[in-house]
Amino acid sequence: MLDLIRRVNGLLGRVPQDAVALALRIFPAMVFLQSGRTKVEGLFTIKDSTFFLFEHEYALPLIPPNLAAVLATTAEHVLPLLMILGLATRLSALGLLGMTAVIQIFVYPDAWVTHGLWASALLAVVAIGPGRVSLDRVLGLDGAMR
Repeated sequence: MLDLIRRVNGLLGRVPQDAVALALRIFPAMVFLQSGRTKVEGLFTIKDSTFFLFEHEYALPLIPPNLAAVLATTAEHVLPLLMILGLATRLSALGLLGMTAVIQIFVYPDAWVTHGLWASALLAVVAIGPGRVSLDRVLGLDGAMR
């Protein structure tokens, strides 16, 4: 049995790290991008309902609702696109991690399991970087030794 576990672990250890890094970038990014798309009409006209939500449901203690709506909606579009492209990846993941913390602490504190999954993926991106399939790698911005 131990030999079988060793063999399986050996095979699983061959999963390409770049495929893992790509998945860690794309899937959390899509959660935020899809959320951002629900807040706008057309390319980027923030809906009245978005301002209403930030005033009543997503109200934050330190940021005025209108400013929070614009900042969050912009971040939900820009940061995920950067992560998908693999450009400024670690900083983008860190920004989305900050948004996740704000959502967890101030908006939906009972959704810690979901937020924990997002945070885990985002922390992994911050720690391991974007992988070779990224603009950061092409531009030499990923911190990898060349």
